[in-house]
Amino acid sequence: MLILAIDTALDACSAAILDTRSTRLIAHESLPMQRGHAEALMPLIARVIKKAALSFAELDRIAVTTGPGSFTGLRVGLAAARGIALAAAKPVVGLTTLTAFAAPYVSESGGHVYLHVVSGNGTTLLRPDIVPIETALQAARFGAPCLVGNAAQLIADRWPADASQPVLVEPRPAPDIGWVAWLGAAVTPETAPARPYYLRAPDAKPAGNGLQLATPA
Repeated sequence: MLILAIDTALDACSAAILDTRSTRLIAHESLPMQRGHAEALMPLIARVIKKAALSFAELDRIAVTTGPGSFTGLRVGLAAARGIALAAAKPVVGLTTLTAFAAPYVSESGGHVYLHVVSGNGTTLLRPDIVPIETALQAARFGAPCLVGNAAQLIADRWPADASQPVLVEPRPAPDIGWVAWLGAAVTPETAPARPYYLRAPDAKPAGNGLQLATPA
C-alpha cells in the first residue's frame, strides 16, 4: 500500500509517502513553521511526489492529521488531503496529533495543555482533553512517563519533585510524519474520518459583520 501522509496541525509542514510492502518511507520532507502552511504545503507535496517518482493516481490512500492543533494549520492539511483524494479518487483517513505523538512510544518493549495519557500497550488512561497544567501533573500517579509533544518540557519543568522515578522528555514541535503514515495504514475512512478534531471552541467567532476574538483559555 502506498500512503501519502500530510501534517500541518502544529509547528511543522510535513508530507511523506510510505510503502507498506517495503516498510519504509520512500520520500518525505518536513519544514518547521508556525505560520505559512497554506503557501508551503502544496509545493512540498509536489516535491515529495517527484522524489518518490509516483503520480497521485498510484497512491492507495491519503492520511492527514486532524488536530488538536492550530485551527488554520490543520484545516490547510485537511483541505489538501480531501482535494487530492477527490481528484485522484482515493480514500482519505484522519489521525489525531496526540495519537501520532504517542505511536512511537506504544509497546516499545512491550497554562493549559492538550493531554492524552496512554499505557505501554496503547490503552487510554486519560482521554484526550484540554486541561490545566496542574491537572496534567496528576498523571504522575500512573508512574514514570515519557512526555512527548510541543508542551513536554513545560510539563517536565513542573513535574512533582517527590515522584518516585524521573520522567523522560521528548520535546517535539509536531508528530513524526512517518508515524502519521503508518497509522494511516492501520485505520479505515469509516473508523478514522478526515475531519477536524477540536478540544475547544475556535478563538475567532462571528460577531455581526466582523470577527470577535476570544481570549485563549
